[in-house]
Amino acid sequence: MRTGEPLPEVGDVLAALATGLWHWDTAAGEVRVDAEAARLLGLPAEGARLTEAQVRARLHPVDWNEITGVVRLAVTEGTLAEVRIRVMDEQGRVVRVVRSRSKQSFDPDHKTYELIGTLQEVAEPAPGTPAGRSAVTGDWRRSREAFLLDAGRALAEARSTQEVLRVAAGLSMPGFSPDGLAVFGVEGDRLRIIGHHGQRQGEEGPFSGMPLDTDYPAAEVVRTGRAVYLSSPEEYRSRYPVTWPLAERFGRHSWAYLPLTVAGRTMGAWMAAFAYPVAFTPDERSVLTTVARMLAQALSRAGAAETQRELTDGLQRSMLPVLGPEIPGMDIAARYVPTGGGLQVGGDWYDVIPLPGGRFALVIGDVQGHDVRAAGLMGQLRIALRAYAAEGHRPDAVLSRASHFFHGLTQADCDEDPADMRFATCYYAEVDSATGTVESARAGHLDPVVRMADGTALIRATAGGLPLGIDPDSDYPTTRHALEPGETLMLCTDGLVETGGHDLRTGWGRLRHVLEDRWETMDELADALVQAVLGPSSHHTTGPLADRREDDIALLLLHRETGDYGRGRPPARRTMMTVAQAEPERISEARQQLRALLHDWPDEDQRDSAVLLLSEVLTNVLVHTDTDALLVTDVTGEPGERRIRVEVTDTGEDLPHKRRPGEMASSGRGLMLIELLSHAWGVAPRGEGKSIWFEFYESEGSRAEPVAPSEVP
Repeated sequence: MRTGEPLPEVGDVLAALATGLWHWDTAAGEVRVDAEAARLLGLPAEGARLTEAQVRARLHPVDWNEITGVVRLAVTEGTLAEVRIRVMDEQGRVVRVVRSRSKQSFDPDHKTYELIGTLQEVAEPAPGTPAGRSAVTGDWRRSREAFLLDAGRALAEARSTQEVLRVAAGLSMPGFSPDGLAVFGVEGDRLRIIGHHGQRQGEEGPFSGMPLDTDYPAAEVVRTGRAVYLSSPEEYRSRYPVTWPLAERFGRHSWAYLPLTVAGRTMGAWMAAFAYPVAFTPDERSVLTTVARMLAQALSRAGAAETQRELTDGLQRSMLPVLGPEIPGMDIAARYVPTGGGLQVGGDWYDVIPLPGGRFALVIGDVQGHDVRAAGLMGQLRIALRAYAAEGHRPDAVLSRASHFFHGLTQADCDEDPADMRFATCYYAEVDSATGTVESARAGHLDPVVRMADGTALIRATAGGLPLGIDPDSDYPTTRHALEPGETLMLCTDGLVETGGHDLRTGWGRLRHVLEDRWETMDELADALVQAVLGPSSHHTTGPLADRREDDIALLLLHRETGDYGRGRPPARRTMMTVAQAEPERISEARQQLRALLHDWPDEDQRDSAVLLLSEVLTNVLVHTDTDALLVTDVTGEPGERRIRVEVTDTGEDLPHKRRPGEMASSGRGLMLIELLSHAWGVAPRGEGKSIWFEFYESEGSRAEPVAPSEVP
């Protein structure tokens, strides 16, 4: 070119370099290209105005989406948008790969972009080389997408801040992985290091508590919300001379500082430091930016969850009692495990209430629901029960008053929305620590379980009424039984029994195997019962557990120590039960209880005979007297030489006598059956009333001195 000649047009210069120009206005939906850009896109080599659809038809579908993401990233960071694009022909085959570099402007009011950039063909690497495989097959895109998918899944599953930081430290980015990470939070007007990886403990000291106006990359990121990329130590030193000496000693070569932004608010910064030079190409920046966004979301979720757990744990701890001073002759253990969903706070509770005269009360219950409302109602109901117990009321009166109180608490909600009706189940028992006497009342709750001295576990049938709050005038009959030395009383809510798809029958079977094992302490037994339901990972009493829990769990164990009582004697089994005139259906419960008591008795015919005779004796009391029947069953002796003794007592004055019923008679055969099937039997006066008893022996060696039938009047 001669001196004085005009300079060629920019487009001519770029065309000579096989570089095309294009202009994209998203508001108009139009793309203008010069002749070289049109040629690179597979169109006639002449300037043209194209619609977005026409351009999109010439590009690989994945790459069109790539352009959109890169443009947004470039606008956010204030950098050039650079992306590699595959150009397709009419048959959908890739004809060339071009690189686009563009400068963009963004209209925030209309949410539109205007881009001016260049297109230049990218030479294909030789087939078979790593670069060639990456360029031809798109492995670099697929590996990045796979990495981001795995990283997103891992961060989404992290439940705490420490778990999020562990996941971030273990991320292996495609093609480049940092050897040092740090997460900065904001506390007032200072940076706070939430966690770091790749540095020794204590080396983060100079960076923690750094003011936000410090000339430091992380502080600048928090102030501006824009990422900072430093490709070399020289660039770091020239841009941040004040804090460069702090970073120099780590021996890194490249750094990326990215904002942690949630809902438009910058909550901190993430540093990724590299031991080798990194150019931070648009692809690499895109990966880092995406990871930073996922990391910010994960940290936000974890922080909110931890705050919520602290709140709910504190609320639940304040509502659950601390087991008080030791009770002479008794050992108590309790567990509470909140459900895995929601707020991890609910309506299950237990309580131990000291009473005058060496007595104490055990309470366990469940307010309907697993929300804050249920927890609030539970707290008020627990206080009311304590107040009624302190006033000296018996168990039936305590529950009657509690039901009236709870009905008043929930009636206002029920009037506004009948579907919001709440009720509560409850078991309340007074225990005499000296005698082991347990007097209880039950409001729709599960029956207690007794683990006998020899390890046999039985459901102890008790009288009961409606759940609290349904009928304010409901009655709650009482049941009285004795907790013998060496026996354990188990009270629980239905979450312990029915979790994991079990119903009451199968859930009880699962727990029975645990109860009948040998345990040194009540704490060990309590932990074993919870683990049987939730698994070994749930070996604690409060705090978050696996999400598979469907209901809260409350558990209360009371063990009566043996002391010197019965030392040297084989353990015995004893049950007591009252069958009232108005409750003939309890005869069925008595039969079930006897079968459970004899679950390991070897002779099936004897078991059937004992159940038949029990039913006969109880029915006779209800039919031929106007009194209630008290049933006492004992199994004594060593295995192989045991004895069953069943005794039914009533306060009727007439003594039974054998009769010879006719062939068509419908009664009169009870004593004949007892005499025929049992090994020994008899009738004994009891001051007011009488008792009828019969015995079965496991072997001849277990036979006591028999009582002759002639002694029966």
